Formats: sequence, structure tokens, C-alpha cells
Amino acid sequence: MKAAKTSRTAQYMAFFRALETRRRTNKPLFSDPYAIHFLDSKLRLAVRLSKYSIASKYISNTIQKKIPGAFSSGVARTKYIDEQLDAAISNGVQQVIILGAGFDTRAIRLDFLKSVPVIEIDHPNTSDYKMETYNNRIGWMPENVRFLQIDFNKQNLDQLAVKHNLDFSKPTAILWEGVTNYLTDEAVKNTFSFISRFASNSYVIFTYVHREILHNPEAFLGGKKLLNDLTKLEEKWTFGFTPEELPDYLNQFDIQLKEDLGADEYRDKFLPERAEKGYEFYRTAVGIKK
Repeated sequence: MKAAKTSRTAQYMAFFRALETRRRTNKPLFSDPYAIHFLDSKLRLAVRLSKYSIASKYISNTIQKKIPGAFSSGVARTKYIDEQLDAAISNGVQQVIILGAGFDTRAIRLDFLKSVPVIEIDHPNTSDYKMETYNNRIGWMPENVRFLQIDFNKQNLDQLAVKHNLDFSKPTAILWEGVTNYLTDEAVKNTFSFISRFASNSYVIFTYVHREILHNPEAFLGGKKLLNDLTKLEEKWTFGFTPEELPDYLNQFDIQLKEDLGADEYRDKFLPERAEKGYEFYRTAVGIKK
């Protein structure tokens, strides 16, 4: 991420959610009326034009051409994580921590979270922009959210926890979406060590990329172009897992893997009518603290 800018990929995810919210054919997977407020003027215009079928088709085809599978898998992943978070709350989780929150609006768009304390932790650039957007575009700040700031590659979550008196005794859902692939091996390990401090029956819902994309991007549709584009944005991917290693990796932190799905799987689950291919290297896993 450039020092004086917010994450461009965070804005693209908000763009996808805004487009899905205004989808005219069939029923949208979710409603996120706030996502559009985090977009620049060009993307906001694209969302508004998407109400016209010809424009909507053009936008979808353009995204698919530039980043195969990103749109459909991104909105399907959003729906999947929403459901996993709902299940965690139903199973006794008492607070939610969102690591690398980006422009996530779950704290205000999901009814089951409105009475749950939510702590959002992110890079100062993105966090500041998000709070400005709440104040200036949306017009109000969510009362159940605390905004904390950190650079995951340079700062220590344990020190942040002490500074802000985080409560590790409560069963907690930790959401870590779209972050691990930008970190170092040490930063990922330290974060899971931090997560392991929370009470039993805490949940961690996180995304990762298949390690193969980092070494052999040609093995995946659109992989090489995507990595080149991310490098130009100064958002280079640096870390990945293989699905086979994940259960043992989590076990060292007393976390049991509950589920691990690839983009093709959650896309087939929620958008079986969309025949898009691509982004199969992107995965979402759910673990439970023993």
C-alpha cells in the first residue's frame, strides 16, 4: 500500500458489494447500501449506471475480462462469511474483531451485529478514510464499533491489546478477510498466536491464497496478470498456504479447522447460475479455538 493512500483492493471489494446490492436479475445475495459511499467518483457512477441492463452486462463483462472470477467469487465470499459470522454469534460469541477491516460494513448492515461490540483494526490510512466516510457521506458513526489502527507488518497486536484493554476472556469471532496474502510468514504466525489467546469456542474466519499462485501464477486463469497489476498498485501478494497444510498449522495454535472452501466452492453454493471461472486460488477457512 502506498504510504498516503487507502487500499485500492478494499475499494474494489466495496464496488463489488455495491453492484451486488443493486443487481436487478434474481435476488441479491445481500444488501449493502453503504458500500457505494467508499467509492471514488468513477466507481460510484458505474454503480448508478448498473441499474440499466446493458450497462450492468458491460460492467460485469469488463470486470471478468480484467480480473477473471473476482466479482462473482467476491460477492459469494461475502455471503459465505456473513453466514459463518451469524452462526458464530448464535453459538455464543460475544464480540467481533475485524483485522484489516478495509471498507467492511458488516457492523452496520447485518442486523445480528448491531447489538454486538465490534472492534475494527486496520492501517491508519484506510481507517481514517473509513471514519471520514461515516461522518461525511453516511452521516453518522456506528455506536457499537471501535476503530483501532495498526500496520500488521510493523506493529504488535499484543501491544495494541494492552493499550486498548482488549478482553480475551469473551468468546470472540475474529474476521480476517483479504489480509494474509499481503503479510510476511512471521506476521501471519504472530497474528494466529494473538488469536489463540481468546477464550475457548472463539472463531476465526479468514481468507488466504493458495501458495501455488505466488510461484506459478500461470497455473490459474488470470493469475499472472493479476499479480502484475497488484505489483503496480504496490499491493503485492507475499504469503499463501496450501489447503493440505492448514489443519496442522492451525492446530499449533489450539485452533481446529472447521471448514475450508475455495472460490469455486462458495461460488457454486451461492451463485450456481453464474458460469464464471477464475479466482480458484482464493480460499476462505473457519477455525474454532479449542
